[in-house]
Amino acid sequence: MVDQKRYRKNVGIILLNSTSEVLWAKRRYNKDAWQFPQGGIDGDETPEQAMFRELKEELGLESSHVEVLAETQDWLVYDIPRRFQRREPGACQGQEQKWFLLRLMADESNIHLDVCDFPEFDDWRWVDYWYPPDHVIGFKRDVYRQALTEFSKLVGK
Repeated sequence: MVDQKRYRKNVGIILLNSTSEVLWAKRRYNKDAWQFPQGGIDGDETPEQAMFRELKEELGLESSHVEVLAETQDWLVYDIPRRFQRREPGACQGQEQKWFLLRLMADESNIHLDVCDFPEFDDWRWVDYWYPPDHVIGFKRDVYRQALTEFSKLVGK
């Protein structure tokens, strides 16, 4: 859903394991593109509903597999550089995101990247809590730092 300012409403997911490492996922067909799971909010979904749908679609996890620890207070915004923007009418120029901090409560064997017809990711791993902002594509770095900083006290980081 793209708003009047051409920003797409979106959710981001930071999934912790028992040692507070975060799940880092590799985008399909691009060996260098790693990121947190994220996705658009459809129609009249709430951010939390979209987050659980994306969790299932991208990681194969059910709501019973995780504990929701926090949600960002505000929407975090980033612009997509023109060279990465889609050219069709109505395409977004950026994302407005609500971020969720989750803890995996089930065994990691429940993570499956291939539950939907067109999987977004083809690999994943656990990384240090502060690793992602320095390793995600440049235009997402500030939003990653903002979300991780907001959640850091809950994680003890």
